[in-house]
Amino acid sequence: MIKVKELNDDALLDIKVNKSFYLMAKAASVTILQKMNVQDKGQDYINSLTSKKYEDMDDMERAFYTVILIIAEIERQATENKLYVEKEILQPGDEGYVEPTTQG
Repeated sequence: MIKVKELNDDALLDIKVNKSFYLMAKAASVTILQKMNVQDKGQDYINSLTSKKYEDMDDMERAFYTVILIIAEIERQATENKLYVEKEILQPGDEGYVEPTTQG
C-alpha cells in the first residue's frame, strides 16, 4: 500500500502565476496541439473539445483541455485585475516583419 495526497473535494486554491509560467502553459498547449495533429481537423474540432465530456476525451484531448482551462483562468484573473499589456505583433506580409528563427 502507498499513501498519496489528494485535495479535499471542496478545496479551492489561489495560485500565484508569473508571466514565465503563463508563457510555459501557452507553449505546452501548442506542443500538445502539434502532437494531436489537428492541422487537418480545423478550428471546429478544437472548439468541439469544450463541449465533450472529460471522460469521452482521449488522453491528449484531456491534457490539452486541462492546460487550456489553466490558461483561461490566468487570463480571466489578469483581465479582472487589469494586468494585461496590449502590444502589436507583426504578421507575415506586414512591413518590417522578420521571420522567427529557432535558437538552440
